[in-house]
Amino acid sequence: MKKNPATDAMGLRLPRQALRILNERGIFAQSSVSLQYQRLANRYLIRGVESGGAAGDVGRYVTFAQEGGDPVEYLHPVEAIGVNGLHSVVLAPVLIRLDMLRKGRTYELLISRHAPGKADNGHRPPLDTKILFRGVHGRVELDLSGKDKAQAGAVLPTFYSLAGEEIAIPEQFRRAICSITRAVNCTGCSHCHYVCAPHKEEDDGVTRIVSASKAGQNSGAPPKRLEGHDLDRNPGSSGETMPVADVA
Repeated sequence: MKKNPATDAMGLRLPRQALRILNERGIFAQSSVSLQYQRLANRYLIRGVESGGAAGDVGRYVTFAQEGGDPVEYLHPVEAIGVNGLHSVVLAPVLIRLDMLRKGRTYELLISRHAPGKADNGHRPPLDTKILFRGVHGRVELDLSGKDKAQAGAVLPTFYSLAGEEIAIPEQFRRAICSITRAVNCTGCSHCHYVCAPHKEEDDGVTRIVSASKAGQNSGAPPKRLEGHDLDRNPGSSGETMPVADVA
């Protein structure tokens, strides 16, 4: 059976009943990623949204990491109406997505890599998706949203093969998996669990935020500073600032 890259880019493939229950519990995890073009930097980036949470015995969460497993800096946080929804927007040349679903003490996990593909004749490149790890029916024999809550963030599920052998989890992602395991047990979640705030620099007593997606840390471009005129602009989906429309 051929793999469908477009489907893989959407995250865990859940049955309609699971999606319906998540919706009824008020849990919204945006697992899809997209390819965005930055005109000023003349490059493509991958855009994702850290999101999700838990309600009772059900939880789902989506977060992102760098290729080595370290947290990704977000472009900006999102104060959503309600809980268990959107938490922050991330943009990077390459994103590792972690998508986890919990029912009781049973866990599903998908780890995938997303990057711009090779463009032909100047056309828009495809979105390349590669599955790095798929864990089915993993177990944590602890109540991480209840009496064992103090251990949340320090444990991760154990996954087995069809033959009953334990499947090794990629070492570089253990920290991120511990974090997302805690996130799918975070009842009424309203904050980020793994992605982190942009690095702040001080210059002549003025604090300037330098985001990895804007600074070009992975492209060799010098950091872009937020000057006064940028305060009148809104960020677009590609992370660039867009002029605010004048209202007559």
